[in-house]
Amino acid sequence: MPTATTDGVTLHYETSGDGPTVVFVTDAGYGAWLWGWHVDAVAGPYEALVWDLRGTGESDAPAGPYDVNTLASDLEAVLSAHGVGSAHLVGAGLGGMVALAYAHRYNRARTLTLYNTAAAGEALDAAALRDLSLDAGAEASLSGAFSPAFREETALVERITEWRRAEDATGDAFEAQVAAALAFDAPPLYEVTLPTAVYYGVDDPVVPTAAAESLAADLPRGEATAVEGRHCSYVEHAPAVTDRLTAFLDEHADPGL
Repeated sequence: MPTATTDGVTLHYETSGDGPTVVFVTDAGYGAWLWGWHVDAVAGPYEALVWDLRGTGESDAPAGPYDVNTLASDLEAVLSAHGVGSAHLVGAGLGGMVALAYAHRYNRARTLTLYNTAAAGEALDAAALRDLSLDAGAEASLSGAFSPAFREETALVERITEWRRAEDATGDAFEAQVAAALAFDAPPLYEVTLPTAVYYGVDDPVVPTAAAESLAADLPRGEATAVEGRHCSYVEHAPAVTDRLTAFLDEHADPGL
């Protein structure tokens, strides 16, 4: 199992497929399970790389505080360790913030796909974000993430809960990730000129629709798409979302990279 180390912190990552690299950056608290549907869709013609944020899964969990710029530096360490020269970044929530900061600071990013992300932490509903944690209880933590109809799929929800118990950040690590998201202030968005697809859940209790639409509007090459559902709408409607993602990647990928 490959790892990268930066400032004494060991970060775990996994890859599958072969081709241009697509890097998935998780939201506050969530483990790598979050990207299972996406990895299945892109691995093969692309290399899918999923890594555990500090505090999550098999990565180290140093004491906080954490901040988005540090997490972006962690991502640079992972890509450098894996020898990635160019990558398409897919981030959700906090992971979308990390992707934005990374694209502004480093030169490996080629496109951005951002799910349920805002340009500033002050736009987030902090209480709703904290309610997504397993610390709030397995059932309660799902209500802000998925629609009632999705939560009625008992077998799938039970599997998701098992994955979360094995991989998600809780306690101080979760709170450090939340604090990083709430303190985020995006770099000048007019300087982030990569092709960017922004998706938002129409019933997301964490990221208001206006914040997601504003993010897309302020990015020179941003385009917003509404998705039915809540904070994990991109999981709930993964088949449709990943179809659009692969089309976006195909449009912008250089097969020589």
